[in-house]
Amino acid sequence: MNDKKLMNHAADNIRILAAAMVEKANSGHPGGAMGGADFINVLFSEFLVYDPENPCWEGRDRFFLDPGHMSPMLYSVLAMSGKFTIDELKEFRQWGSPTPGHPEVNIMRGIENTSGPLGQGHTFAVGAAIAAKFLKARLGDVMNQTIYAYISDGGIQEEISQGAGRLAGHLGLDNLIMFYDSNDIQLSTETDAVTSEDVAKKYEAWHWKVMTIDGNDPDAIRAALTEAKAVTGQPTLIIGKTVMGKGARKADNSSYERNCGTHGAPLGGEAYINTIKNLGGDLENPFQIFTEVKELYAKRKEELKKIVAERYAYKAEWTKANPELAAKMDFWFSGKIPQIDWNAIEQKANAATRAASATVLGVLATEVENMIVSSADLSNSDKTDGFLKKTHAFTYGDFSGAFLQAGVSELTMACCCLGMVLHGGIIAACATFFVFSDYMKPAIRMAALMELPIKFIWSHDAFRVGEDGPTHEPVEQEAQIRLMEKLKNHKGHNSMLVLRPADVEETTVAWKLAMENTSTPTALIFSRQNINNLPTGNNYSQVEKGAYIVAGSDTDPDVILVASGSEVSTLVAGAELLRKDGVKVRIVSVPSEGLFRNQSKEYQNSVIPADAKVFGLTAGLPVNLQGLVGANGKVWGLESFGFSAPYKVLDEKLGFTAQNVYNQVKEMLA
Repeated sequence: MNDKKLMNHAADNIRILAAAMVEKANSGHPGGAMGGADFINVLFSEFLVYDPENPCWEGRDRFFLDPGHMSPMLYSVLAMSGKFTIDELKEFRQWGSPTPGHPEVNIMRGIENTSGPLGQGHTFAVGAAIAAKFLKARLGDVMNQTIYAYISDGGIQEEISQGAGRLAGHLGLDNLIMFYDSNDIQLSTETDAVTSEDVAKKYEAWHWKVMTIDGNDPDAIRAALTEAKAVTGQPTLIIGKTVMGKGARKADNSSYERNCGTHGAPLGGEAYINTIKNLGGDLENPFQIFTEVKELYAKRKEELKKIVAERYAYKAEWTKANPELAAKMDFWFSGKIPQIDWNAIEQKANAATRAASATVLGVLATEVENMIVSSADLSNSDKTDGFLKKTHAFTYGDFSGAFLQAGVSELTMACCCLGMVLHGGIIAACATFFVFSDYMKPAIRMAALMELPIKFIWSHDAFRVGEDGPTHEPVEQEAQIRLMEKLKNHKGHNSMLVLRPADVEETTVAWKLAMENTSTPTALIFSRQNINNLPTGNNYSQVEKGAYIVAGSDTDPDVILVASGSEVSTLVAGAELLRKDGVKVRIVSVPSEGLFRNQSKEYQNSVIPADAKVFGLTAGLPVNLQGLVGANGKVWGLESFGFSAPYKVLDEKLGFTAQNVYNQVKEMLA
């Protein structure tokens, strides 16, 4: 147990660094970082178990920060742990700096997640805790890590906290400990201006163990963490009543604590000077780690060496006794996928692509042992039950299955699956209706930003949802998701792979591409209704190029017909009518424009020549195909919300028929 005076001194050091970083950048959030300094110091100097020499060690504890604006607090304690230099702290929020305004995942630097929009970070922690339980159920105590999360008043208020709290309590995630920095201050008001709920009772109702402490008292923090580590059968919430801007002083040297003004702006001028003095800092050199604090963290490093050595020794004995499990663990954490005989997967012809996906998922359930699939109360409709039928869902205290029934909580589900992938050792997929992807956009964006290879499964891909009506019929969703193919990530790659297969056989190849994509998220968009297979002899391996010429197309075509998904079969039917009039037709299936644009210009021009007459058919907004059709082409799409009626009636009413393809192309060629 470290001396309380020393612990307070170390926390003050974090406060000084946080205030100085924000001041130098003239941008940032000092108050929260100053208030949370005590908890982060106790956690990193006494509790968090990691290998300073091997940050990627799979058995490490994980710390997930939810309020990313409190990054100065995290960077400061990581500097004390040897992960950042003082010069890097000085470059806070600057171009090219490893200390951006909100932390970005960097395991080598000790940062487990990108934390931006409030609420997602602690939900990643829930997912990581599920992943750890899943792995422990298969590998044993070699996977005995603790998942720590840090949440603020804003994160508690975000609606996603409802789903995260419910799921964690329902599943009894006793490997999850969350600190709630309850300082009663937010950016523009005090919290009592917007909420009067009893947070403790809320979490207790979700079956969490709840403690309330002085969040600025290191002894109270230590005692709470020690007690939390011993809790079984439920996650723990430590409500730390902290002081926003602890130690801050105004220009007149009066207290600047518990003030909204410190939340989102530099302290500034005399207030900054008085604060640094009050905390025992050096105004000439605020960017320093005190000698006693260096010694504290050097001591912790030595302690960690012993702890880690014991864990590695246990792992060595375990490996000797369980060589097959050890090989599995290494393979799972490599991020690779096992060999799958995709050609052996037999699909039922002319079926819905969601049913074809179910067939593939049934294979993956048996061949990919570290895969977890989740559904938002739709497993029997989005057909992830193809996976579920080969395993079983997680229940309280039982993680021997591989399916997460997330309930009606699409964003929570998605963020949990992101957390599983962040934890490592897991391949995660989650599913719902395509129209409900609207609820998931924040998580989709974070998956793309973090370059996580999660698989998003979206069924009921168009207005053919039918009788459910416009609330359930996606129209604009495909255009939104396909924008992610155009957006580059920081490695310069398409930030997402989006695939909408045209029939059951394309579905198999789409899943192959999704599983082989280990560097970005993948969207798989499937139909509710049955779709006729493409013509006999079609070369489905060409799906991997994003767009290709469908079998049976004519040479030297008069017109090129372009579509993705179920509209391709409509083009095939329309082409039969056109050929009766002597029109030569090429049909192009474009499951992924993003992949297609990655091919050589020569290949792209060989499929859709620049001077060709092109007609596009899309059940979404016309913009889906305008980039492929070009200025001289024509797109028939849906430019309004859908309607409630049987889908075949909608096809007729909205012009998604062979006859309308014929009519539109004839008019175009006239």
